[in-house]
Amino acid sequence: MHLPSAIESPEEQSLFFPGVEKSSGRRPATGAVKNFVIDTNVLLHDPHSINRFDNNHVFIPVEVLSELDKFKNEQTERGANARKIHRFLGQVFGQNAKKVTRGVTTAGGGSVRILINEALGKSGTSPAMRRFLKIFPDQERMDHRIMGACLSLQENEDRPTILVTKDLNMQLKAMAIGLTCEDYLNDKVAVKDAEGYDTRSIQVEAHELQRFGSSRSLDLDASRTGPIELNEYVLLAVDAHKLMPARHMGDGHFVRLNIPPTLQMPKGIDLGPANPGQQCFLDALLDPNISLITCYGQAGTGKTLLAVAAGLYLTGQRAFNGMTVSRPVVAMGDTLGFLPGTLQEKMHPWLQSIYDAFEVLLPLNPPPPEGKQRNASDRKKQDHHQPHAHPNPHAHHALVKPYEQLIDRGLLEIEALCYIRGRSIPNRFFVLDEAQQLTPLEAKTVVTRMSKGSKLVMVGDPAQIDNPYVDSRSNGLVYARNRLRGQSITAHISLSKGERSALAEMGAKMM
Repeated sequence: MHLPSAIESPEEQSLFFPGVEKSSGRRPATGAVKNFVIDTNVLLHDPHSINRFDNNHVFIPVEVLSELDKFKNEQTERGANARKIHRFLGQVFGQNAKKVTRGVTTAGGGSVRILINEALGKSGTSPAMRRFLKIFPDQERMDHRIMGACLSLQENEDRPTILVTKDLNMQLKAMAIGLTCEDYLNDKVAVKDAEGYDTRSIQVEAHELQRFGSSRSLDLDASRTGPIELNEYVLLAVDAHKLMPARHMGDGHFVRLNIPPTLQMPKGIDLGPANPGQQCFLDALLDPNISLITCYGQAGTGKTLLAVAAGLYLTGQRAFNGMTVSRPVVAMGDTLGFLPGTLQEKMHPWLQSIYDAFEVLLPLNPPPPEGKQRNASDRKKQDHHQPHAHPNPHAHHALVKPYEQLIDRGLLEIEALCYIRGRSIPNRFFVLDEAQQLTPLEAKTVVTRMSKGSKLVMVGDPAQIDNPYVDSRSNGLVYARNRLRGQSITAHISLSKGERSALAEMGAKMM
């Protein structure tokens, strides 16, 4: 099987690939031309992936179309991606049956076509195909049929053939029968951008640190700082015991953090940052000029608690109309319809960490302010207003927790992330916990839902992934940080010191 030349003219190509110039829109070739066979999960992960293989040839097995058909009716991001791929292929191929198998030119100069394994079921199959059918006799499984199509293409083509899939198990099975496999790498970030949570230190002299503490600013040459981004947080350090957190405002100009000693929760406790990393996080949380914050941190570093505390504080200060908290239901496209109860009751198991944070910040009996003891009269007044304090001890009254009162008043919203598509969220403080479970396209959906006056805080640990189709370098949290870094309205903080307990920190680092 030899690939025919692409049949689309530049004029036709511009209709199918908007933004591609008729004469010079193609990227230059990068090495030898290859054949890439695309698995279903890659297309659902990035429906634009077909057009990201430069001058190479993209093959979509017909079995992939059957798998996509199962998802097209879902009212989720996954369903939307499946429909987008179907529309794209329908527009590209039109009603011309020859184009489907012969190929259509892509923006990079390669081609895209549907792959049919015509060797399957024939008696005169090759030794490699007979071995494949012996190892994987169950040809009703779509994974096996896709691998068979890829193997057939490899045997009949001079060009290198590569199976692209995000399914690790499928990669292992394909390599066992002699296929070359790759993960989809287009949206993967560099290793250094996904690993290592320590805040960078910049060495300064003792007199410079003293001047920074008094004047609240310091200018340093690029030769001393190295490459540094706008709104990047660093530690200006003389030694391990003499240091100060600072924020880079551009052109080597560093300023001190602008944070209060503690955050006073409305009818709750007072909470302050426990380490320099949390001080940097709080500075970004309270800055009205920063609209997006991404935060990495291991379990117990306080990323969720501090984000929720800042949201409650700013809502109490009327900087926002309210606060929204959410967490992906892994995967985000899964529906909550089969769980009993209201939407908030359905979300409760997935948002338990958020509720835990509210329990800490807004207890039923908050402690009195420091230095003031609550007298008997104060206790009597409080007991009079507590819903559970009733003269009849046998009466049954449900406890109304402070955060439940905020929900009833509309100041606090529990948002099911799988239903966020199509929304517009104005003037809200939005906390997205466990953001590392998102795909890059899902992260884009969340970011683009934010309207004027809203602030989005994405927190998570890229090392803890449950979604089978993303990893520490391709998840939505690291993708959002990598694509939006260095902008005037974005900031990133990494938390490395655990504050939950000595045991929790020991377990996070050593287990």
